[in-house]
Amino acid sequence: MPIALSVKTTHRIDMIDITSSVQKEVSNTGIQDGICAVYVPHTTAGITINEGADPDVCEDIMAKLSELVPSRRGYRHTEGNADSHIKASLMGNSLSVLVENGRLVLGTWQKIFFCEFDGPRSRKVYVKVIC
Repeated sequence: MPIALSVKTTHRIDMIDITSSVQKEVSNTGIQDGICAVYVPHTTAGITINEGADPDVCEDIMAKLSELVPSRRGYRHTEGNADSHIKASLMGNSLSVLVENGRLVLGTWQKIFFCEFDGPRSRKVYVKVIC
């Protein structure tokens, strides 16, 4: 059964570091070696792994996505969040991370980010560790 993490966002577009929350759930399973699946069940949010040391990286990613997919461009989906759906599709809704010795296998600078594109909202992220 997957574990549901709660993520509360405060901006329309945001990238939130959830690495420590995911690692906590990995540790709670007691599984030493396997794969951690992280899944976002929302059509206007996504998940990614990228640099977490310099916050400008996230700012650059969000700025470029907003440039590539502006918020109001005459989209056919008229709820006012068509750009959010497109951005979420570009980022993706799931990822897998290796687990070794009970720890996520991430590069030195890598972090797991929840990507909000239609906030602020209360969201869920599902985590499942498979051995």
